[in-house]
Amino acid sequence: MMRIIDNMKTAIQAVLVAGLAMTAAGAAAAQDIKVGGKDFTEQFLLAEMTTQLLQKNGFTVSKRDGMGTNIVRAALENGEVDVYWEYTGTALVNFNKITDRLTPDETYRIVKEKDAERGITWLSPSRANNTYALAIRRDNPKTDGMASLSDLAAAYNAGKDPVMATTAEFPKRQDGLLGLQETYGFEAGRRNIRPMEIGLVFPALQNGDVDLAVVAATDGRIAAMDLVLLDDDRHFFPDYALVPTIRSDVLEANPRLGELLDQLSAKLDDATMQQLNGEIDVRKKSIEEVAAAFLASNGL
Repeated sequence: MMRIIDNMKTAIQAVLVAGLAMTAAGAAAAQDIKVGGKDFTEQFLLAEMTTQLLQKNGFTVSKRDGMGTNIVRAALENGEVDVYWEYTGTALVNFNKITDRLTPDETYRIVKEKDAERGITWLSPSRANNTYALAIRRDNPKTDGMASLSDLAAAYNAGKDPVMATTAEFPKRQDGLLGLQETYGFEAGRRNIRPMEIGLVFPALQNGDVDLAVVAATDGRIAAMDLVLLDDDRHFFPDYALVPTIRSDVLEANPRLGELLDQLSAKLDDATMQQLNGEIDVRKKSIEEVAAAFLASNGL
């Protein structure tokens, strides 16, 4: 009888040990986080900051950046990526086909609710808004004194004809120049539009070839060139708040992820992203170096 009991004890212990091993293996798997990112400077930087932050806090991380918007979003949905930083305006327009003019809070609420149904959680939004913006240089008689897009519209309507550098598609888009002109009540005129590659708009503005340029609001060259962004005082452009998005099942298994990413999100705003992007694009520092310095300086 004692032998039978001993054998039963041994069997039970074996089951318990196996169970603990399976639990440990599951926990280890849950700690292996796949960080995604898109294929431009800001996104490379965010993916690297996220990777370093999570590694410093005990997570095993694999980074999968350099993807297009639709590709990284699909990767998040199918589990090839666990977390990446997305823009609220991109989710509103590209993923949900909503073109209504909404406040930043409304935009965030809608994309958060829509994606919750798809198993994706939007964490706390940062104060960085990488929306379209129109930039002017200082000390240019054609644009001196301008502070807003209403001021720009008034200049066109007064026949001052400032020359605008744009991306190739901006003049043709309803969420670009077409809608902008309708909202602010002006017509720039074809002769005042200079479509070009995005990398050329900054030299064109700096050299005086154009008077203003369509840019992304957190581009590092804005601060480096001491440019002025015109206020979108009628709130035409969608809000593109920068927010960490994560698979809901991964967050549930690792609640610490949400805490860490929210802490990082709280440190980001337009000026910060301009400065960080500028460190890479203008001062030619490595993405890894900029990410590490930022995390260290902010106690992360």
